[in-house]
Amino acid sequence: MTFATASQDSQQIFTMQRLFHTQRNEYLTQTMPDYASRIAKLKRLKAALLENKDALCDALSADFGHRSHQDTLLSDILPCVQQINYTIKRLKKWMRPSRRHAGLLLMPAKVEVIYQPVGVVGIVVPWNFPVMLSIGPLIPALAAGNRAMIKLSEFTPQTNQVMTALLAAIFDDTEVVVIEGEADIAAAFTALPFDHLLFTGSTAVGRHVMRAAADNLTPVTLELGGKSPTLIAPDADMPQAVERMIFGKCLNAGQICVAPDYVLVPEGKEEAFITEFKKQFTQMYPQGVHSQDFTSVVNQRQFDRLSQWLAEAAQKNTRIETVHPDAINPGAHRMVPHVLVNPSDSLTLMQEEIFGPLLPVITYSNIDEALQYIQQRPRPLALYLMTQDKALQERVKSDVHAGGMAINDSVFHVAADDAPFGGIGPSGMGHYHGKEGFLTFSKAKTVLTKGRINTAKLAVPPFTGWRATVQKLMMAFFLR
Repeated sequence: MTFATASQDSQQIFTMQRLFHTQRNEYLTQTMPDYASRIAKLKRLKAALLENKDALCDALSADFGHRSHQDTLLSDILPCVQQINYTIKRLKKWMRPSRRHAGLLLMPAKVEVIYQPVGVVGIVVPWNFPVMLSIGPLIPALAAGNRAMIKLSEFTPQTNQVMTALLAAIFDDTEVVVIEGEADIAAAFTALPFDHLLFTGSTAVGRHVMRAAADNLTPVTLELGGKSPTLIAPDADMPQAVERMIFGKCLNAGQICVAPDYVLVPEGKEEAFITEFKKQFTQMYPQGVHSQDFTSVVNQRQFDRLSQWLAEAAQKNTRIETVHPDAINPGAHRMVPHVLVNPSDSLTLMQEEIFGPLLPVITYSNIDEALQYIQQRPRPLALYLMTQDKALQERVKSDVHAGGMAINDSVFHVAADDAPFGGIGPSGMGHYHGKEGFLTFSKAKTVLTKGRINTAKLAVPPFTGWRATVQKLMMAFFLR
């Protein structure tokens, strides 16, 4: 790092710290924004997204080398608009204090829970879905009455320009501000004493984020990844099973945290799976890597990583099937899915989240073996089960841990507005989306209100005479 670069980073960190303290001070002047102001912010945000949707599609395509506009509309713009609509319809109900029972011991009293904004929220955004993974958390943060600072990825500079201009046009820096920069800036960002910090990214970086937040006792929501399995049961119809999972693997060229990472198929059915996958992929993307609907690997660095993992598998004599004759374009860092049959567990792609168009296929002899395979590995962010067997559906729902699950589908469970999204263990902690997002960025504060009568006097010393008698009667009643 040159002196000039170090000086620039120091200045940027100082500016970032100043912006944080400005937001914190502004929050203290209005600690409970009213319903109307929150709704107004959400409506402005929706209008800005719709107005800039074409610019965002173009910018994301420029950042990726090529990204399907339909991928961006479907996975970045549409979920945000739908989430805003859903939130606007329900926010008044969410904001309402909830009444709770005081119980006989505390009567006469009123107990309620009020939902206070936590203050200043930090949002760290990855490169794969920079719109959805910045605006998605921002929606519940604003709905809960907070202010927000958003750290965008250095790998999406064109998109960052559009996002920065979009947000600056509808919010001032005391409400929402965008931060850019590389690893040093990101580290300084996560070290700020936020009132809540939401990070989306890899498990490895998530550990560093949690350590940084721990110094400030900052609550964190970690949306990580992991190796999300697709289990094709023996009874599954193979064409239907492939149809339900192939889009999840091909969306954004597999660069999505809930993409199917590997597939478990019954022994003897791997050829049927491969044949069907090739057939359906060719129907969806007839020109292979040259198909305009298929997105590029984001940059050369990620393309080289995937190519190295593929080369390692080939060196270990792994059977590799490309799903289309036009399979790779190194100059444009484009790659169609490659199916790897029963790869060794020692391969890097079997140890780490793939996050791209490589698809291991693992065969199993019986369903118990398949479930054991999943359960012996770190808990995934998503789990996909292809079966019509109701008993098996119930067994997997109750016995196998995952952040979320889809039966006879993949990826689309994330789009359920009225349900939480989040990981478990190495795939994350905490959740947002819907009401759970509002609760994540709120402090649920219990308030006990007493009137003129103070029954608590019966519970304080000295415990002699009539007080002792009352105490014995109380304990006899309540300790039943």
